[in-house]
Amino acid sequence: MARKPPEPVQIIKERRDGALHAMLAGIPYVRFMGVQFDRRGDELTAVLPFDEKLIGNPWIPAIHGGVTASFLEITAIITLSWVSMWEDIESGSIDVQQIRDGNLPRLPRTIDFTVDYLRSGLPRDAYARAKVSRAGRRYASVHVEGWQDNRDRLFAQAMGHFLMPSREVKSSA
Repeated sequence: MARKPPEPVQIIKERRDGALHAMLAGIPYVRFMGVQFDRRGDELTAVLPFDEKLIGNPWIPAIHGGVTASFLEITAIITLSWVSMWEDIESGSIDVQQIRDGNLPRLPRTIDFTVDYLRSGLPRDAYARAKVSRAGRRYASVHVEGWQDNRDRLFAQAMGHFLMPSREVKSSA
């Protein structure tokens, strides 16, 4: 039996990047906050570029606590979605053009999300990475860490529990 030849690496990278960019473009709040994701293989790092609109207390100045919580929750949801879509992206069963056309996979829904504010978020870029602790068919648990200049000096961390969507694709209509 002849094996199917592997796809060129560039095709796989384009499919991964296309799926990620399409998923992010479909969430207006992600665009408003300016959150970006740096993808290295299957690992995502969220980046929140500094902007004056993110400051909550101009006297300190510090990033608003709601911005911090939103940033960590966005990181958790996108990472969880990415992990659950990974096999389909790799196999090519997800059509990136369909995602670009607005047929996005349904996103997980937050059950609860607890943020630990460890220090003030300074007026500079922030980074976050999420680790999926458990992902079942109906429920998932995610831990997120946020830092700025030094990965070992977190300014916030969070733990979230999410209701996983059914495996169908959400239509834009």
